[in-house]
Amino acid sequence: MTAAAYESDLPRPSGLPQRARRAAGTVLGRRRPMVDTGIEEYAQAHSSPESSVLAAVAADTRRLSDRPFMMSDAPQAHLLATLVHLGQARNVLEIGTFTGYSALAMAAALPDGGRITTCEIDTGNAAIAAGHFAASPHADRIDLRVGPALPTVRDLPGPFDLVFIDADKTGYVRYFEAVLPKLSPHGVIAVDNTLHSGLAPQDQEERVMVRALHEFNTLLRHDRRVEQVMLTVRDGITLIRLAAEENGSPRTGP
Repeated sequence: MTAAAYESDLPRPSGLPQRARRAAGTVLGRRRPMVDTGIEEYAQAHSSPESSVLAAVAADTRRLSDRPFMMSDAPQAHLLATLVHLGQARNVLEIGTFTGYSALAMAAALPDGGRITTCEIDTGNAAIAAGHFAASPHADRIDLRVGPALPTVRDLPGPFDLVFIDADKTGYVRYFEAVLPKLSPHGVIAVDNTLHSGLAPQDQEERVMVRALHEFNTLLRHDRRVEQVMLTVRDGITLIRLAAEENGSPRTGP
């Protein structure tokens, strides 16, 4: 895709002058709200509060990390835990641990005998996460792998009941292709940040990320192996499942 075609296919920001859009936008990770800020705050206030375990991770992340905005928040954590619960997931894979917030949220929702393997390439982030995992009541459910995710995924047998991808955005296509053959018949892949920066990058760093995300979103749109829904939750989350024919039954949906 050419740069011009890429730009023309993205949604155009509207309703705010440019200066206001920049002030409300994402600069080096300051998240652009997908909905009205007041509505977002109301929704968070009327969702279950975060656990003391997750609150400790959040506090440590804000204290120790120079990019705390990369951490999942409480509503997203509840969404992931709900996916674990609804799917009765027993084997979960996470690509992108960061400081452990989302892994702990999913681990808490696992049934007895459930397991989450979580991958983190940054040793500093992994050390923070490992400390919180060890201190939590769910330490025996979490397998932290430090290093590039793709070799880890290749070595894991699967099948995965839930996969959460929240890592290097330029690697999303490779991660997706690596995990799809190992997804259980009724499994779900949740991909974070698919509407990052409102798809309106403010600088070159974000332009690279948004271009990669747009290419990933476009690939999914035309991939007949899967069906997906993009949610305007937080920074955009796409939920992906195998198309009906991939599970051995005729496809009945659109």
